[in-house]
Amino acid sequence: PGSCLALCVCSEPAKTVKCVNGNLSAVPPDLPPYVRTLFITGTPLARLPPGAFSSQRLPDLGALNLSGNHLRTVEGDAFAALPALRQLDLSGNPLASLSPRAFGEAGSPLEELALRGSLRNHSILHNLTATLQSGVLRNLSRLELADNGLLLLPAGMFSALPALRQLDLSNNSLVGLRNVSFQGLGQLQSLNLSGNSLSVLRNGTLAQFRSLPALRRIGLARNTWVCDCGIEDLVAWLKESDQVEGKEALTCAYPDKMLGKALLKISGSDLDCSVPVDLPSQLQTSYVFLGIVLALIGAIFLLVLYLNRKGIKKWMHNIRDACRDHMEGYHYRYEINADPRLTNLSSNSDV
Repeated sequence: PGSCLALCVCSEPAKTVKCVNGNLSAVPPDLPPYVRTLFITGTPLARLPPGAFSSQRLPDLGALNLSGNHLRTVEGDAFAALPALRQLDLSGNPLASLSPRAFGEAGSPLEELALRGSLRNHSILHNLTATLQSGVLRNLSRLELADNGLLLLPAGMFSALPALRQLDLSNNSLVGLRNVSFQGLGQLQSLNLSGNSLSVLRNGTLAQFRSLPALRRIGLARNTWVCDCGIEDLVAWLKESDQVEGKEALTCAYPDKMLGKALLKISGSDLDCSVPVDLPSQLQTSYVFLGIVLALIGAIFLLVLYLNRKGIKKWMHNIRDACRDHMEGYHYRYEINADPRLTNLSSNSDV
């Protein structure tokens, strides 16, 4: 008890220290060396500098919970001196800066990383991507990115996570997965995409799902599925796949005539896809038709000019003569106004 701060609760039998809802602005410097699980939550802690934790004093720290603080900045080597760290929870922090070197450069033993609600500042997403792609977290098996309002994910974000088994992307605002690659995630078992804004999953994404041998649980609930011709591949995959949890409850959100209809009950007649819709071809046809119409109008205009060439020529001569007479009148009045003698003569013309 004498080695633990007054703001923390320490339990040597449980190997746990809890610093909850205190007034800590930095990591306590006198944490007991026996600690394996450390909670620092609900504090004004805003910054983790290099060497915030020391391996000499915390050689067995395996679980670190820093959720619900005011943490904005995680600097390089902040977690590098924790040789036994397996679980890290940074959820509920307004992160603005995360150094790609936060876990050092030699590789981290970290297996679970929770960032629920910590990526609201979307500029931090690039820092996180650089950290994941650096390969320093190759042992990561669980990654939680839920509740962050993410619209799109950077390409290749998960390319250096070969040990990843659980990926939680739920309750974001993802509108598509076209640039997201799941290749290389051979051990991925669970993928949660519930509560997003997905309207359809394309063939490329579905092919990736099929190619992952360990993937058995995919969550797709609470998405805005658009049930038009583009959803045929997704419906066919749902009917043949056993990877999707609760697929019977997936329903259409648009259009209105399909609202609430179960995706598994959709047939080709419901979608009216007998004639494939090829928008680029339609646009090309429209441009050709417009060109023909404009050429026809131009030809008619030139024909009218040709048939009325005599009248047009006479009209132009009349305009020229009128302009010439008008200009001669102006010239004559200018000569009169410019010569004082002529001006006087004009003024006394009645005399």
